[in-house]
Parts: sequence; C-alpha cells; structure tokens
Amino acid sequence: MAQDVVDLIMQDHREVERLFDELKDNPEKRKGLVPVLTTLLTAHSRAEEAEVYPAAAGEADEADEVAHSQEEHVEADELLEKLAGTDPESAEFEKVLQNLVDAVTHHVEEEETKVLPGMRQNLSEQRLLELGEAFAESRKQHLGEQPDDITREQLQQQARNADISGTSSLGKDALQKKLREEASE
Repeated sequence: MAQDVVDLIMQDHREVERLFDELKDNPEKRKGLVPVLTTLLTAHSRAEEAEVYPAAAGEADEADEVAHSQEEHVEADELLEKLAGTDPESAEFEKVLQNLVDAVTHHVEEEETKVLPGMRQNLSEQRLLELGEAFAESRKQHLGEQPDDITREQLQQQARNADISGTSSLGKDALQKKLREEASE
C-alpha cells in the first residue's frame, strides 16, 4: 500500500532517533550501529534531495526552507563521515556523536514544523502518495551508500536545492567544497 511522503519521512526520523538512543545508551553496540545509522541517514537524505526537496521548493512554496534543509544535510554528511572514522570507545566519539545528534535533531524539528506541514497543506493527497512512492524507491536505491559515495550529479542536485548558482562547471571536489562552505556560513 502506498504511503504519503510526509509519513515516510517522519517514520525515518523516528528510526534515526531510536538509533541515536541506542548509540548513546549501549556503547558496546556502537561498532555495529554506526554503519546502520550512516546507511539509513545517507539513503534518507539522498531520497529527500532527489525527490522531495524539488517538489517542496517548486510546488509547495518552501524554497527557503529547502535551501536551509539542504545545507543541514551537507553538515550531517560531514559529521557522519567523521563519526565513522572515529574509534567508538574514544571520548572523541562521544563528542562527534553529540554534535551529530544535535544537528540532526535540529534539522528534524525544522523539517517537521516547516517543510512537511507546507507540503501537506499545498500538495494534493495524490501528489503526496506519488512522492511517497518516489521517495521509497530512491531511498531503496541508495541503501548501502556512505556519505563519501556521493556523485557529482547528486552534488549538483544539492546545489540546486540550496539555491547555489554558478556550480555547473565545477568538478566533484570543488562542488563539495562549495557546498560545505555555504553550509558553514
């Protein structure tokens, strides 16, 4: 049965929150949970960027919120990469994990109070179901990817979502640098 995109996104958010709790409460499980968290967040982000954000910006009048959300995805990718490369038993892991939890929690709160209600208000039930199907399919295609697996085309989509111009001629590394600079401003 098809699900509406808002419900699917919120289900992912609850699962990420559950994984954060597991990571904080069960240090002995961290080594196995970090790849699960990274895979889920990366697939979720890429599916939002490819399917949801363009519709939210173009059809639901949420362009400013989408640009901000896209910048937060770039920040989360950086923190996920850092977390994956940090010893789960170190004090540094605790710090990076907390930074990631704070950043993602902030993003989820904004998305659930601004972008998603705007989509529910401005898009038809049929369109929300269509986006739900597209989101689920895109997420499935991206499962198993890590943040550094991102392609130039995906980075270009991030730049469009963030309303960053002048990026069409940039290579992958320069584009990634530009996105990170914009996200940190």
